[in-house]
Amino acid sequence: MRLALVHARYQLLQTIRIPVAVFGSAFFPAVAMLFFVVPFAGDDPTGATYATAAMVTFAVMSANIFQYGVGVAEDRDQPWNPYTRTLPAGAAPAFAGRVLAGLALTFLSLLPVVVIAGLFTDARISPGAFGLAVAVVGLISVPFTLMGLAIGYALPSKAAIVVAQIVFFPLAFGGGLLSAPDAAPAFVRAIAPYLPTRGAVELMWAAVGDWRPAPVAVAMLGVWVVALAALAGWAYRRDEGRRFR
Repeated sequence: MRLALVHARYQLLQTIRIPVAVFGSAFFPAVAMLFFVVPFAGDDPTGATYATAAMVTFAVMSANIFQYGVGVAEDRDQPWNPYTRTLPAGAAPAFAGRVLAGLALTFLSLLPVVVIAGLFTDARISPGAFGLAVAVVGLISVPFTLMGLAIGYALPSKAAIVVAQIVFFPLAFGGGLLSAPDAAPAFVRAIAPYLPTRGAVELMWAAVGDWRPAPVAVAMLGVWVVALAALAGWAYRRDEGRRFR
C-alpha cells in the first residue's frame, strides 16, 4: 500500500504541474451545468437535483476516460513506464497508484458541478444522501476507469485521444445524461439501458432521490464492468508482451 501511495503522489504531482489537465476534465460538466441545468431546471428542486446527478456522472465519465485513456497512452511512450515494470515490486503498485490518483482527480473534477448546483439552483440533498452519492461516485468510476485503461494500453497516444473523444459524447447522449430522466428522445430510451452510462446515472439518481433504477440498466452496467475488465487486462498483457518480446 505504501508503494501505491508513492506512485499516486507521483501521478498527482505530474498532473497538477499542468493545471489545464485538471481544468479540462471539469470544464464540460461545469459548462453543461451553466448553460443547460441552471436556466432550464434551476428553479425546480427535484429536476435540479436529478440534473446535477447526471452532470456528476458526466464528470466521472469525462475524468476517467480521458485521464486514463490519454494519460496511459502518453506514459507508455516514456522510458519511465517500462522501467517501473522491471522493478522488484512489479507493476501492481504503479497500477494501484494510478487508480488512486485518478479517483482523487475525479472527485476534484466534481467540485465545480457541486458548487454551481449549490449556488445557482434549487437542488437539495440530505447529508445521508450526499454520503451515499459520494460512495456511488466511487462505484460508477469503475467501468469508465476500465474503459480508459483499455484505450490507453491498446492504442498509441494520438489514436487514444481520437477514440476517447469518439466514445465520450455518444455514451453521454445515448445514456440520457443530457436530458431529464423521463424526457429523453425515443431512440435514446431504446438504447440507453444497454449503455454503461445509463446504469451509472440511474444509480446516481437513486442515491440523491426516490428514483428506482431499471434492473436491465443495472445488470448491463455489471456486464460492461466484466467486459471492460477483460478488455483492459488483454490490452495490458498485449502491451507488456510487445515490450519484453
